[in-house]
Amino acid sequence: MVDDISAAVGNTPLVRLSRLFPHTQVLAKVESVNPGGSAKDRPAAAMLDAALATGELAPGGTVVESSSGNLGLALARSCTVRGITFVCVVDSRANTTTVAAIKALGGKIELVMEPDPETGDLLTARIKRVQQLLQEIPGAVNLYQYGNPANPGSHRDGTMREIAEATDHQLDAVVAACSTTGTISGCAAYIREHGMKTKVIAVDAVGSVLFGGTAGPRNLPGMGAGFVTDLSRTVTPDQVLRVGERDCVAGARALARTEGILAGASTGAVVHAVARLLTEHPGLQRVAMLVHDGGLPYMNTVYDDDWVAQHLGVSPESMERSVQELTEANA
Repeated sequence: MVDDISAAVGNTPLVRLSRLFPHTQVLAKVESVNPGGSAKDRPAAAMLDAALATGELAPGGTVVESSSGNLGLALARSCTVRGITFVCVVDSRANTTTVAAIKALGGKIELVMEPDPETGDLLTARIKRVQQLLQEIPGAVNLYQYGNPANPGSHRDGTMREIAEATDHQLDAVVAACSTTGTISGCAAYIREHGMKTKVIAVDAVGSVLFGGTAGPRNLPGMGAGFVTDLSRTVTPDQVLRVGERDCVAGARALARTEGILAGASTGAVVHAVARLLTEHPGLQRVAMLVHDGGLPYMNTVYDDDWVAQHLGVSPESMERSVQELTEANA
């Protein structure tokens, strides 16, 4: 028994993907079973508690945060159980199901429809709207997930610690998608502090500027960034693998069909990156990867043939070939 739902965050299962990757021990950290359905439950709780402990956030206060969806959902729940008002700034790419869930949990939505005119980036437009709201709402606080040390701290002390302890600290690589880069920053910190030889593999979106990437359009939320985050400056991955949107969708669908794990676009990118990594480095024996969130909010996008054809320009037949190629690559 736990006192409230926040205490149920963490200690997520580590599942071997023996069907998709039968020749290598690929272990999936299934963060989708957290109460809010994603890895963002960890930093949401950690950042809120840190702000309350330092007095930056007053009891009964207001948090204003930018989110592509998952952090917003996690903060909506965390704020509710802590008696905090939450305002979530999302953009037009956010999943409608996730936005509805944020509202159901008591969060307020600020929707940004147009990209920032100077950069053409929706994320930058969201950040600017956050700054406007902080001026308009007395006493409002922004936790700033893109630079808050409690973000990677939650993954150092939680996600990576759990993976390391479950594998006796014997792990060739850990593979995670990037947005704020809190996950890989925290994983890298734990690995460094414990003298592990584990390689940190960052998976980024084509069109993201993280780690020297080139800016471009991104239709799928939850991965990549239109500006260089403060946290990304604190970590140097051993390798950065950039994945296009077609391959994100193929990876998510392949994971669902082979392992019965419904996941979102960022996890699809991780699946595709792991397949590439194993091809490039056939000597790898044990690899951990993050299942960043669940797939139900993506039923109308990643798993919808009409949406994929309209927004990504990939026909159902072509996508099916991509899924088959991925599932057969490591058979």
